[in-house]
Amino acid sequence: MTIPITLTHLRRPEQPTGLLVVGPSLGTAVVPLWAACVDELPRDLAVVGWDLPGHGASARHDHPFTVQDLARAVVEATDGVRADSVAPVLYAGVSLGGAVALALAIDHVGSFEGVVSIASGAKIGEAAGWLERADLVRRAGTPVMVEGSAKRWFAPGFIDREPAHAAQLLSSLQDADSASYARCCEALAAFDVRDDLGGVEIPVLALAGELDEVAPPEMSELVAQRSGGASGVLAGAAHLPPAEQPEATARALADFIAGVARGQVAQGGRS
Repeated sequence: MTIPITLTHLRRPEQPTGLLVVGPSLGTAVVPLWAACVDELPRDLAVVGWDLPGHGASARHDHPFTVQDLARAVVEATDGVRADSVAPVLYAGVSLGGAVALALAIDHVGSFEGVVSIASGAKIGEAAGWLERADLVRRAGTPVMVEGSAKRWFAPGFIDREPAHAAQLLSSLQDADSASYARCCEALAAFDVRDDLGGVEIPVLALAGELDEVAPPEMSELVAQRSGGASGVLAGAAHLPPAEQPEATARALADFIAGVARGQVAQGGRS
């Protein structure tokens, strides 16, 4: 089974010193989620984003898939850009995209030299809740999720401070294909890698939004503890840190990338 995911080049420097592949959160398109953060990253870092099935630039996909299937699709879709890139090659994803980061670290050693899981965890929520949401969206469409997502995604004050940016993100949710969104919910319902993180052999950084009620900081701490990685908390952010706190997110990513490049972050994240 081939899962359709489309890549978008968010930055293409003439002489890149590394590559960062970035992934989206459920309900978001990668460009509005990551653009502000990419602007704060080192100018010589190439950045490529991917969209979930039925989100942003990617085609709809109404067939069952797992988070591990998404990770395999990311590896396949980025094979060319990774082969053409100078080291280091890293991955960072948010929420569902962060779950993909963990699946990459567990199942695809050698594809990326380090991964960053943002506002995510080794298990996110409960299966019953995700299956209920999948059923709701199939019946009522993704617009039914907009009001609740506005409350979950953003820290207090973000919508007032960045109304256009918030509107872009919520529009990407409203425009997402309902069947594809539901399949993503089903993938999250089945996702649980808590017992698999001990075998990770590449550096892992788990970042949490200080105010995230979906994936609170203790979930990132668990990922770091079990993978031998590091964790951090992004002040003033809820569930979409690259959009809410782009400068702080970019600093954390740049420091991690520089550490991996210098070999100061060892396999399994142990330094």
